[in-house]
Amino acid sequence: MVIKPETMDEVLKDCKTPEDVDALYSQLLQRMINRALQGEMDAHLGYDKHAKAVEGTSRGNVRNGKTAKRVKGTFGELTIATPRDRDGSFEPQLVKKRQIRLAGMEDKILALYAKGMTTRDIEQALQELYGVTVSHTVVSQVTDAVLDDVRAWQHRPLDAVYPIVWLDGIVVKVHRGKQVLNVSAHVVLGVNLAGEKEVLGLWLAENEGAKFWLSVLTELRNRGVQDIYIACMDGLKGLPDAVTAVFPKTLTQLCIVHLVRASLRYVSSKNVRAIVAALKRIYQSVSVEEAAAELDAFETEWGGQYRAVVRIWRDNWANIIPFFQFPPEIRKVIYTTNAIESLNMSLRKLTRNRRIFPNDDAVFKALYLAIRQASRNWKQIHHWKPALQTFQIMFGEERVPVSTLQ
Repeated sequence: MVIKPETMDEVLKDCKTPEDVDALYSQLLQRMINRALQGEMDAHLGYDKHAKAVEGTSRGNVRNGKTAKRVKGTFGELTIATPRDRDGSFEPQLVKKRQIRLAGMEDKILALYAKGMTTRDIEQALQELYGVTVSHTVVSQVTDAVLDDVRAWQHRPLDAVYPIVWLDGIVVKVHRGKQVLNVSAHVVLGVNLAGEKEVLGLWLAENEGAKFWLSVLTELRNRGVQDIYIACMDGLKGLPDAVTAVFPKTLTQLCIVHLVRASLRYVSSKNVRAIVAALKRIYQSVSVEEAAAELDAFETEWGGQYRAVVRIWRDNWANIIPFFQFPPEIRKVIYTTNAIESLNMSLRKLTRNRRIFPNDDAVFKALYLAIRQASRNWKQIHHWKPALQTFQIMFGEERVPVSTLQ
């Protein structure tokens, strides 16, 4: 559409400040929406206003006035006149019934909430950034609407096979009754057969324990998961047994990042660099035998000073070595756990901003929105086809169908 220059000059002649431009935009947007709603009614009835019914339409249902309401948008409030029909069957789509905010504003509210801002913080930010007054009560209503999405997401059916999953938890502070408690948010991140990352769910419990993880894994099975090739986890006692109790064929792999962090708790700052280098020689070994020799060398050099570090690696050895049977491409995916670490970084940033959540629903809303935001940047796992071929050689066609390789 091309507007004549003289028409543009006439429309803009009184616009001298940015505020004038915003006001003009609001008027144009309001008029456009009202015209579009009239167009929706024309399509609903089958003929234009003041026109005669065409063949195949019925004049039984006709226009029945308008309902005026005010909706909030980026550039202030707009007065919308929603057409009515006699039998009440008209359902507007551009601005729906009971909608009191334009979609753009709702998106901004949810984006700010996903970054950890409170409802009052968002109220202030919208006022400062856009000059729009949206009360914290309205902000809360917008975010509460996400709870239905959270429930549907949390109970959705899952794929039958996830070659790799990561099990981890982060601690959040939540008001429960008159107390502020540390609550563990359990997160399961999976990679499906297409090599795409997907968070399978969120679960809250006062403690991260193997018994609760058993209930989480059982729920995953009930939602359709039949097989997991490798489960990566931290050093939580009893967690490998919980995994194999529900998925007997699954290999359990200890997260090397968690293991190194646990080791460094016992190391003085002056020796951190040397210890990290020595531990890297263990988990970057070519084979199990070479890794065992490197662990022996580590104990010889550092065992007297850091007996606790040696014990951590010896006690967890059975859950450290599974990834040595895989080629480098798969090892990198498993032992670095970049996927879950990157996700947890986003979640921890949110929890640092919020500090204390008023209730469990607030935790679910915030973490769900943060996950949704983070997943927009996720890409397929690198070298995924060769990884699937390796899985098929190791586990057979009955667990890795040939069709997945095509």
